[in-house]
Amino acid sequence: MNSFETIGSVFKLQPVNTVQMRNVMLVGDSGVGKTCLLVRFKDGAFLAGSFISTVGIDFRNKVMNVDAVKVKLQIWDTAGQERFRSVTHAYYRDAHALLLLYDVTNRASFDNIQAWLSEIHEYAQQDAVLMLLGNKADATHDRVVKREDGERLAKEFGVPFMETSARSGLNVELAFTAVAKELKHRSMKDPSENFKLQEYVNKEMRGAGCC
Repeated sequence: MNSFETIGSVFKLQPVNTVQMRNVMLVGDSGVGKTCLLVRFKDGAFLAGSFISTVGIDFRNKVMNVDAVKVKLQIWDTAGQERFRSVTHAYYRDAHALLLLYDVTNRASFDNIQAWLSEIHEYAQQDAVLMLLGNKADATHDRVVKREDGERLAKEFGVPFMETSARSGLNVELAFTAVAKELKHRSMKDPSENFKLQEYVNKEMRGAGCC
C-alpha cells in the first residue's frame, strides 16, 4: 500500500459529523431586544447603550452540539419597523423556526403579538417551530406585562412560552437550545424519541430554579 492509499484508508475510517443547517428568525416590534438577544446568545455579551436599529435583516451563525448532533443555526435578526416589513416577508418561507418577542416593559409590543402571529401564519411554513418570548424580564420595576399574561396568550395560540433577559442572560441559551432540539428531533424522525418542546422548557427552568 502506497502513502496515498494509506492516507485514503485513514480518511475512510474517520467518522463523519453531519452538520444540520437550520434557519431561525427573530421577529417582533422594534425595540423589544431582538438584536440584544442574538448578541447575548452568539457572543455571551450584552449590547449596552444606544445602538442603531436593525435595517432590513441581518444574521449570525452558531454551531450547537445537540445530543451528539451538530446543528448550525443561522439566526436572522429582523427589523421591527413597518417600513421594512416587505423585506422581511421574503425570509419567512425559509425559516425553520421563529422566536417571537415582546418587551415586558412595553404594553404595545405585547398587544401587537396577535398581528405578528397573523403575519407568521400567512408567510411562514406551516410546520415551522414557533416560540413566544417575553424579553427584558430583568426590568422588574418597569414591568407592565405580567408573566401570567404571556402564559395565557401563549396557551391561547398553542405555542411554547418563556421569559428571557438579554441583559442578565436569563433563559437565552435555553430558548435557542430548546428550538435546536425540536428541529433536530424533527429531522431525525425517530418515533422512539418523544420530545415535547414546552415540557422540556418547563423541566429545564425548574431545574435552574426559575420561577
